[in-house]
Amino acid sequence: MEDKINNNHRDYLTWPIVYFLKNERKKSAYIGETTDVLTRINTHLKSDEKKHLSSVNLILSDLFHKSATLDLEANLIKYIAADGKYALKNGNLGISNHQYHEKKVYWELFKSIWGELINRGIAHQQLKDIDNSDLFKYSPYKSLSKEQIKGLKMILNCLLDRNAKVSLIHGGAGTGKSILAIFLFKLLKTDLRDFNYTDFDGEDKELFSLVEEVKEKYNNLDMALVIPMASFRKTISNVFKNVDGLSAKMVIGPADLGRKTYDLVIVDEGHRLRRRVNLGSYYRGFDNNCLRLGLDKFTASELDWVKKQSKKSIIFYDQYQSIKPSDTTRDSFKKLEKESSTRTERLKSQFRVRGGNKYIKLIYKLFDESSNSSVEKYKISSYEFYIFDNLAEMVDRIKKKDHIHGLSRMVAGFAWEWISKKKPEQFDIVIGDDKLKWNSKDKDWVNSKNAINEVGCIHTTQGYDLNYAGVIIGPELDYDFEAQKFVVYKSRYKDKNGKHSIKDDDELLEYVINIYKTILLRGIQGTYVYICNENLRLFMQRFVPLYVSKISNKKIDFLNEPSENTIPFYDLEIAAGTFSELQESGETKYIEVESSLVGNEYFACKVIGESMNKIIPNGSICLFKKYNGGTRNGLIVLTEGRCIFDEEYGSSYTIKEYSSKKIANDEGWYHEEIILLPRSTDRQFKKLVLKYDDVIDFKVIGTFVKVLE
Repeated sequence: MEDKINNNHRDYLTWPIVYFLKNERKKSAYIGETTDVLTRINTHLKSDEKKHLSSVNLILSDLFHKSATLDLEANLIKYIAADGKYALKNGNLGISNHQYHEKKVYWELFKSIWGELINRGIAHQQLKDIDNSDLFKYSPYKSLSKEQIKGLKMILNCLLDRNAKVSLIHGGAGTGKSILAIFLFKLLKTDLRDFNYTDFDGEDKELFSLVEEVKEKYNNLDMALVIPMASFRKTISNVFKNVDGLSAKMVIGPADLGRKTYDLVIVDEGHRLRRRVNLGSYYRGFDNNCLRLGLDKFTASELDWVKKQSKKSIIFYDQYQSIKPSDTTRDSFKKLEKESSTRTERLKSQFRVRGGNKYIKLIYKLFDESSNSSVEKYKISSYEFYIFDNLAEMVDRIKKKDHIHGLSRMVAGFAWEWISKKKPEQFDIVIGDDKLKWNSKDKDWVNSKNAINEVGCIHTTQGYDLNYAGVIIGPELDYDFEAQKFVVYKSRYKDKNGKHSIKDDDELLEYVINIYKTILLRGIQGTYVYICNENLRLFMQRFVPLYVSKISNKKIDFLNEPSENTIPFYDLEIAAGTFSELQESGETKYIEVESSLVGNEYFACKVIGESMNKIIPNGSICLFKKYNGGTRNGLIVLTEGRCIFDEEYGSSYTIKEYSSKKIANDEGWYHEEIILLPRSTDRQFKKLVLKYDDVIDFKVIGTFVKVLE
């Protein structure tokens, strides 16, 4: 080997290159980079661990420099590990995300190199397919952020601290909790001789030193990765099965903790550890484990099992992803955090969603009644976030995204019975003319063949990444404009174990909102939303743009006569009298709409001006629903009254967001004032305030539904 390299590549002996050592029969390999190829390879061949790697491929170019080869090495390790053909002997420390001039150029070069590796039979999957694979997403061969490295150091120091027993890592969806858990597992299970620490930076060397101390203290750590959700557990088991030094048996469920004590237990998705509430068929297993461990079944939880069956434990936790009463209570984790033997760390940076922390904050603020009034209209060009008013169109767009990018799925709240589980020929989710089925598999559904034609739920998507998510917010969640709060309809929420034993609607509301927060944070490149309840959709449209489709953007034809598929169109620009007079004037035109909108309760008008341009573009033809009573607060309404003069219409009509203040007396209540609010990017538009005397002939004609054109 040395002679061949000497003879064929003499000019590159001291040049930055990347090398690929492999054993074809054992399907094992090692990837490295160096500026002294002969010395480095001779060192490997003297190692008991690598001397069987008798074949080498060199990747070299006159364009290479040290930063480029470090980057190429890191990418090759990540993708070869996930390609699955070879089991890598590399350690997972020292894989850095190098930033340097022309990095994008070298990424294009890497894609060419990967194509050549496929041609030579060294790799067999395309990069796009690897990007969407679980083995890549959850691979331990990752470059960690500074925040994750800080958390990792805290964990390792906790393992070395005789007074510390638990590391509690807080982190929201997409902050890299699962990645850090798997990275740590691989790190502690890798032989120290497999680390190439000659190129470690200062951060890596400090970590390596801590790992050395941990290994010296514990010799060979007996470890387990606990994942409470069966579907996600199966996925990570498959990942472990394909990583050198790890095995599927190392990934266990909480119930398996009753069998033995571990040196170290790492818990991913700790918020889903259960307690003795709404356990269904699991009651017996739960009770038996508590008995075996000497714990009171009525007060203990799986969190107590973790503490009892581990000398040290690391628990990754997000209080906002607790989704049902069986989850261990928030108070239990607060109590754990206060214990003197607990060390805590927080992960805040967003790694999943390309909308970044801005998108995450938007989702949390939207569902936080105390802060959603301050939310600005969503504007992030790097991330697709839209409300759809046509479910079929959203389903179609998700399918198109899946065809292009893969791993795009429909997900919904649990507002429909799972009929198709026993009657596969029937549909579960029926909304108007649209009919869909729940997931036919409950384990690893995201990767199943027919997933694109089905709808997943929280139980089949929590913990997973999607490229695009199409989220259906079901009829169980609504918004009350009068009270300015979210409401939940318990009868419409169909997860029996998710609502049984809950007496307080506010408690159920918190679980339901947590479900939607969680599934709205699955999409890496985009999230689409269809909302069943009109009030909630109108509330969300304040902050989230409506998807403008080819269907809704088609030219509207005005007809002189009505038909079975038309609704009336009233031209407010030419209106001289009241709305009732306008309806009877004979000037009415008609427009065709989808069948679900046909009926006496709908009509259309053209919205003029910029006073509502955050929601309604100037010149839009909009659909309205006739107002027949009920709360109007927070709704966009079409109103008329002698006290109103809207310069944009030149008449007594206006379209604004409605708000009111009421006063109660012995005779009932009356409006102290009505406030009509503009929603415009132009701050010159001011609110219109109508006092008691002004509202005598004030009338709400209709509530805004959506833009038609």
